[in-house]
Amino acid sequence: MSEMYQILTLNNISPKGIERLPVSLFQMTDDLAEASGILVRSQDMKEMELPEGLLAVARAGAGTNNIPIDRCTAQGIAVFNTPGANANAVKELTIAGLVLACRNIAPALSWVSTLAGEAEVGKLVEKGKSRFVGPELAGKRLGVIGLGAIGVKVANTATHLGLEVFGYDPYISVEAAWNLSRNVVHCVNLSDLYRQCDLITIHVPVTRDTTGFINAEAIAQMKPGVRIINFARGELVNEEDILTATQNGRVSCYVCDFPSAALIGQPGIVALPHLGASTPESEENCAVMAANELKDYLLNGNIKNSVNLPDVELPRVGGSRVCVLHRNMPGMLSGITGAVSDASLNIENLVNKGRGEIAYTMLDVSGNVGGAVVARLKSLEGSIRVRII
Repeated sequence: MSEMYQILTLNNISPKGIERLPVSLFQMTDDLAEASGILVRSQDMKEMELPEGLLAVARAGAGTNNIPIDRCTAQGIAVFNTPGANANAVKELTIAGLVLACRNIAPALSWVSTLAGEAEVGKLVEKGKSRFVGPELAGKRLGVIGLGAIGVKVANTATHLGLEVFGYDPYISVEAAWNLSRNVVHCVNLSDLYRQCDLITIHVPVTRDTTGFINAEAIAQMKPGVRIINFARGELVNEEDILTATQNGRVSCYVCDFPSAALIGQPGIVALPHLGASTPESEENCAVMAANELKDYLLNGNIKNSVNLPDVELPRVGGSRVCVLHRNMPGMLSGITGAVSDASLNIENLVNKGRGEIAYTMLDVSGNVGGAVVARLKSLEGSIRVRII
């Protein structure tokens, strides 16, 4: 009889995603202690006590700063995200952000609301509209920092709006490079992008290197009056520095999706209530992708879009599948194959990949794997987690 996997959802997950988990193999649970898999969106998991039986966490979204990734890795828990699933939604809002940054729409709307009840609205509008004059996008230079799934879409769309687009991403993937318009100018360093662009939009993850990287030093390299759009993560921009820059006119407008007490109501700041991925289509796409990743890992051991483990995929050829998560160190592969071979199990297929200090070995063997083999695999120095599927 096949193993039944218990799945815990920590947020409302689109039913389209839940439907990807067949009831013959997956059962939804409210008990964290029973969970072998977790589906999560934005709920903070950093203080959670992760149970020993938890195998995977799938984040229905791109950012994983709400998940204790280091602890998950130490416990042998795969963490997945869904890059690109919400890319179109964020792209559309970023384009809206470019218009908001240039055409003073937010303050104009606020001003119009003050005219309620006035008898001569038309005359007041004609008299007052001049204070909200703003430049067009066409002919301006846009810098796109980060050319992943979202950044590429933004860059390509911006070229069709008449913007001259400059892109920067030292880690651009081959797939992203193929999809990027040839009209996008490649910048080899941020200083070149800062110096040339009238508008700058950010599409990078939060890391030690990127936290607060838009700061006073970076702004000083930008064109006076630059407009900055941030629909990636609030932590990427130093709030104190951006407030100073908008107040002294160094930055004409800062549009973001991350309101804070310091930003709300400040001139030159347009803060939206984290709407980037808030579309029915995006939530459904993220849920479906997260559920598919979780299902393939639990049922087949395959890893795709993990933020802490190497991507590994191996077609099933029958028999038993041995999955070993371990330290990336000499002797591990020979130890794993030796444990299997000594039990007279023939290896039909094998894959081994590393990612930094962590590696993952998956092999299909003829026959059933007994408890002695499992015990030997677990006893190997560097072994973190062993699964037999």
